[in-house]
Amino acid sequence: MPGISIFAPAKINLFLAVTGRRADGFHDLVSVVAPLDFGDTLRAEPAEGFSLACDDPAVPCDATNLVLKAASTFAAATADKGAIRGATFFLEKCIPMGAGLGGGSSDAVAALRALNQIAGEPLDAAQLTKLATGIGSDCALFLHSAPIVMRGRGERVTPLPAEAAARLRGRRVLIFKPAFGIATPWAYGRMAAEPATYLPAAEAEARLARWLGGPAEAEALLFNNMERVAFEKFVALPVLLEELRTRFGLAPRMSGSGSACFALLPEEADGPAIAAVIRGAWGESAFVREARLL
Repeated sequence: MPGISIFAPAKINLFLAVTGRRADGFHDLVSVVAPLDFGDTLRAEPAEGFSLACDDPAVPCDATNLVLKAASTFAAATADKGAIRGATFFLEKCIPMGAGLGGGSSDAVAALRALNQIAGEPLDAAQLTKLATGIGSDCALFLHSAPIVMRGRGERVTPLPAEAAARLRGRRVLIFKPAFGIATPWAYGRMAAEPATYLPAAEAEARLARWLGGPAEAEALLFNNMERVAFEKFVALPVLLEELRTRFGLAPRMSGSGSACFALLPEEADGPAIAAVIRGAWGESAFVREARLL
């Protein structure tokens, strides 16, 4: 059978309220997440056994990579169907690591989709969602190609109402990340050590409901209470975001646990000028990429 290529989009958290730590050690959250028209590409070809190669030498290609974890999960779930014996994967990596843009999780879901197509689609949407949730807390959202609301530890995903999604879809966005990343376990650990950083679930839902029920544009939705712990240690983030607010009138935010940040851009905004300020602050090694919300 011929190989197939699957697009693995990056995501940004437009609204992220971490509401508290659960008994199982995970955190509960309420988040509005939008996929981007920018991301990785995963190619898969049938083979004996599973293997992974990547054009970025910094990406681990062993069993720690979520692509291979997804492949093993899919194989186990479909073993009784004899669906697939293996695949060779090649990952074209564009999403930076340690960024809070969901690259690893998106790649994992791309692997599930690729294998399901190669195998003749033995699993339906609900079964794929169950597998994705078992691989990672934020994997299930990548089974949707539109803005969604994510709750629980990330496994409860619902589409954004059509009117609200229309206020987001197609918006121009600038993604930017410094040379350093932020480890997600560290960020959540710091929040657990500072419970005042949590936003009560009732308040998070009320904030979201107000935006969903009104006509306000996406800028009115933006929120991320993980910024507090990240900004305490990584001062380069809030310093630059404040400069972008004052110089360009933007409302920049950090995505997820960072270190990537984003700014929704008006159509008339001078993207190259904003990018130049970012590189001037963070150096030429900074990642800067313009995209659109899907």
